[in-house]
Order: sequence, then C-alpha cells, then structure tokens
Amino acid sequence: MNDWRRARVAPERTHHLVDGEPLYAARFDEVLAFHAPGLSPVRRGSAAWHIDARGEPAYTRRFERTFGFYEGRAAVSSSEGWHHILPDGAELYPARYSWCGNYQDGRCVVRDSEGLYRHIDQAGRPVYAARWRYAGDYRDGIAVAQGEDGRSTHIDGRGELVHGRWFLDLDAFHKGFARARDDQGWTHVDGRGQPAYAQRFAMVEPFYNGQARVERFDGSLEAIDEDGRTVTVLRAALRSDSAALPADLVGV
Repeated sequence: MNDWRRARVAPERTHHLVDGEPLYAARFDEVLAFHAPGLSPVRRGSAAWHIDARGEPAYTRRFERTFGFYEGRAAVSSSEGWHHILPDGAELYPARYSWCGNYQDGRCVVRDSEGLYRHIDQAGRPVYAARWRYAGDYRDGIAVAQGEDGRSTHIDGRGELVHGRWFLDLDAFHKGFARARDDQGWTHVDGRGQPAYAQRFAMVEPFYNGQARVERFDGSLEAIDEDGRTVTVLRAALRSDSAALPADLVGV
C-alpha cells in the first residue's frame, strides 16, 4: 500500500504523518488530506499547490487556493477565478467561475459570475443550458436544483426534470427516498416525487434500514417505517397543541 493512503494530517496541520512519523521533511502553513492519485493540497504564504508523498510539488504552477482531487480533477482558485486542473497542473478547461465544487458521479457544480449554478461534465463542458438559483451534487445520477421562485426539484444527469414536482426544501435521494418539505411540512418522497405517506412532520431524518426518526409538530419524536407507521415513540409530546406549526411554516 502506498504511504499516501495511510497518511494523516498532523495535529498542527503543517505536514502529514504515517504511523505517527512525518511522511516527508518539508513543512507548510497548511495541508489537507491526500486524495488519489496521491496528491495533497498545501499552502505556504499566499501560494497554494499540490504535493506528492515525498512532499515535492506535483507541478510548477501556483494558485491562491487548492483543494483535493476527486475523479482525477481538483478545484483551484486564482485572481482569474475558479476552475479545475489535472494532476500535472494542466487546465481541464479554459472557463473561469466564481466558485467550483468537487467532481462527483461524473459531474461538478459550478457558480458563474451572475451567481447562478449549473453542472459541468468530466471534460468541463456544461451538461445543460439551464442555470439554477442553486444546484447540488449528483448522487446516483440525480441532483437537487432550485428554480427562480426558490422551490426545488430533482434533475437527472442531462439536466432533465426527474418527476417535475417542486418543494420548498429538498434533499438528494438516499436509500430510495428524499427528504422534502411542502406547504404542510416535511415528508419523504419516492423516485416519482410522491410522498411515501399522508402525514407531515416538523422534521424528518433519512431512512436507515427501513426506519427514520421524525419530529411531530407537538415536539414528540418517533421512529417511523417507510409507510409512515410509528415503530416506536422516542420522546413524548412537548406541547399540547399538536396542530401547531413551526415558525418557518407559518404563512407559507
């Protein structure tokens, strides 16, 4: 196993350790974790770059900030803006953005100069023409996107609507369900964007092994199954008015 795979950031964050011993002699103002192909972002003064397991620069260029490699691409920023580079420091594409995320599921979120979001592919090309008020990472080929009115939906890898339903708040899918908030409260929705059950809650957590913790509007906590049935009561009601809505839902 390569040493970089076992390397951990030292408590002072100036270098990396393997089994408690320094991986290399150099010291930096800040280092981050190693990612494949065995490179770590580092910073010294106003310059940032990536190093290999010997503590040596992976390329000659310098940036203002550097981040970890994901799917062989790393986000960097300079006075020109944000973009992605390859392990040898070469630019993945010529465009510059006001912010870049990390590659995940073959896609990456970027924010343009107007503050709008979209996804680019592994070559750095826009995946679709639309620009969103917000867009999240892809997970299993689906991402959350927020329209101009502040409501959110799911899009597929081409930027097409998955189910066409819109919510006040929305998460990515996890174990076949996504947390969603509509005018009545929080619920879980399936791949068609349909609620898994009729009731709404003040809060819901994702499903794990067929159960999710939820909070009712009276303050009680329960574990429910995927049909919305109570499995167990975790905390009794805190308020007598079970119809009370949390403050952020009043007037929605």
